[in-house]
Amino acid sequence: MQVSRMAGSLIGSEIIKIGNEVNDMIRKGEQICNLTIGDFDPSIFPIPAELEAEITKAYQAGHTNYPPANGMAALREAAAAFTETRLGLSYSPNDFLVAGGSRPLIYATYLALVDPGDKVVFPVPSWNNNHYCHLSSAEAVMVETRPENNFMPTAAELAPHLAGATLLALCSPLNPTGTVFSREDLEAICDLVLAENKRRGPEEKPLYLLYDQIYWLLTFGNTEHYDPVNLRPELRDYTIYIDGISKCLAATGVRVGYAFGPATVIDKMKAILGHVGAWAPKAEQVATAKYLPETAAVDGFLGSFKQKVQRSLEALHQGLQAMKAAGLPVDSMVPMGAIYLTAKLDVLGRTTPGGQVLTSTKELTSYLISEARLALVPFSAFGTDGSAPWFRMSVGGASLESIEAALPRLQAALEALR
Repeated sequence: MQVSRMAGSLIGSEIIKIGNEVNDMIRKGEQICNLTIGDFDPSIFPIPAELEAEITKAYQAGHTNYPPANGMAALREAAAAFTETRLGLSYSPNDFLVAGGSRPLIYATYLALVDPGDKVVFPVPSWNNNHYCHLSSAEAVMVETRPENNFMPTAAELAPHLAGATLLALCSPLNPTGTVFSREDLEAICDLVLAENKRRGPEEKPLYLLYDQIYWLLTFGNTEHYDPVNLRPELRDYTIYIDGISKCLAATGVRVGYAFGPATVIDKMKAILGHVGAWAPKAEQVATAKYLPETAAVDGFLGSFKQKVQRSLEALHQGLQAMKAAGLPVDSMVPMGAIYLTAKLDVLGRTTPGGQVLTSTKELTSYLISEARLALVPFSAFGTDGSAPWFRMSVGGASLESIEAALPRLQAALEALR
């Protein structure tokens, strides 16, 4: 059977593939510490009790019909007030668009701005931009980043690629690394975007900036979150923000995301998603609109939730650092934000006890699932080379106890390599 060229050449998500394989093994009774999917186990990280109660009330009140295509007015108002109070970004509720999580909003941004063949610039590793480029027939310009800068892109790395580009896609805190932009690095990138747009004529499409900050409320210690328009207000006409409750409220399955930005772009995104029908469920919208203004409840949840996430990340980081001190070729980056730890397992080329030479991170991933009962995602799933020794560890689906139990197994599996 013939399908479209786009569909025929579409590659599935390696993250979902690994996660599904692990879940099948878990269903068969195998004890595996699953650090793959950027999701939350509700038995470990439940949504806020007040939000759950409001969702139940909304269903009982009969909110089961279609919501408005751009989102419930009360939710757009609540999201706008929340964004202004906590981030200092003042946007009209009409400049907000609600959808079923952040994915449809990112895709709608691509479709609203990118014509087939347009250049989209994004750093690697990063989440899913390669697939969105494929879906929109864009030319993907992948910019390699360095561990020395926490895998965050710099202005010097991006500068050679921005001429003629339509979209620059950035994310902070970054999926998959759990690292964030420094103020200086993001300011320099913002200045590049402004300079590029000043060079373009009135008939040329501007360079837009997609800024995915879905994890911004999950930062740790003295880490600060920075965003383009607060740093450079002149970028307001060019920046589309992606946000929502999926990560900061452990509410991935509640499916309430929102985007905000220039009205001309948001209106086109609304039209696109109106045809797709990618809105968040009405009851969940009603509930989120009531929950977001409850400052004490939100702050109380975030305080305990962030501590729990950070404990798991720190356990992984400290465990890997102990292995490094013991002479194993591993390392990790200090967790700064999100639910991810960047781990380095530099053992490619070594031989397993069964005689297999590990030649790729995919093979190493399989070995660790089998021998350490530990599942990770290699950075190759995020656009980097398959021989780069970097991995994402996601803590939302595993208890602290299972993480602590997995670390000795990881050490033993690594020590068994020759």
